[in-house]
Amino acid sequence: MENKSNTNSPLGVGGELIDGKAIADQVKAEIAEEVKLMVAAGKRAPHLAVIIVGHDGGSETYVAHKVKSCEQVGFTSTKITFEDDVTEAELLTKIDELNKDNGLDGFIVQLPLPKHISEQKVIEAIDYRKDVDGFHPVNVGRMSIGLPCYVSATPSGIIELLKRYNIPTAGKNCVVIGRSNIVGKPVASLMMQKGYPGDATVTVCHSRTKNLKEICLQADIIIAALGMPEFLTADMVKNGAAVIDVGTTRVPSDKTKSGFRLSGDVKFDEVAPKCSFITPVPGGVGPMTIVSLLKNTLLAAKGEIY
Repeated sequence: MENKSNTNSPLGVGGELIDGKAIADQVKAEIAEEVKLMVAAGKRAPHLAVIIVGHDGGSETYVAHKVKSCEQVGFTSTKITFEDDVTEAELLTKIDELNKDNGLDGFIVQLPLPKHISEQKVIEAIDYRKDVDGFHPVNVGRMSIGLPCYVSATPSGIIELLKRYNIPTAGKNCVVIGRSNIVGKPVASLMMQKGYPGDATVTVCHSRTKNLKEICLQADIIIAALGMPEFLTADMVKNGAAVIDVGTTRVPSDKTKSGFRLSGDVKFDEVAPKCSFITPVPGGVGPMTIVSLLKNTLLAAKGEIY
């Protein structure tokens, strides 16, 4: 995408708002085209299953988006629901059943799970060849040494945005704020790898990091993934930096019907004018996460990874 200057934009001259929704729609159209070709060649459409436990509002919304996205690209989708009193053993039995189902290409278990169920045990019970969330230790390990694998959805979505907007990464200072297994660690690993997007010099910061402001001011690219609303402020960002905001925290708001709004980890209004590129919340990284899951499921259906 060309970098256009827009004087009506909250960004400085030459700055660009990264439109995750537009890119997600573009990728979905590409996936749908590939599915049409598969079906025309006599193959079945890719099949994704989602297990959801209990009635967490956020999880139910995410799962509904995933099911709808499957329809949009021509996938078959199956939603499996359990009440939150399901036992760990019952859930593991269902996972084993899905592992053995040859008509299913990939499946995910929506997190978080109730406290009486070990998330790690559940993640490790999924056959890594069907682990389209990319959380299994085999996929994480393969990713960290640059082997083909299913890359977890949010880091994969971030990399796709950088690529589609032609944001330079080679030799750039990239600061990742947050060290979670789901975003911080994997995205740091991907930004370090040889190739594009990658070849960056990566610093991972977290709650124990000293001189965080000084470190951020050296960054050409900042990936904020710590789950603290409006944590990254203008005095932490140098002019011309590219900022990727992974935060999605529900905060009270008197401007919405629900009484809540989604807040990112970046104080957008004051940081945006300094940036060459920035993602909004919502509409930035979020839409890319579901698209990455679809891409992994398509890879699974084609047998291109394992």
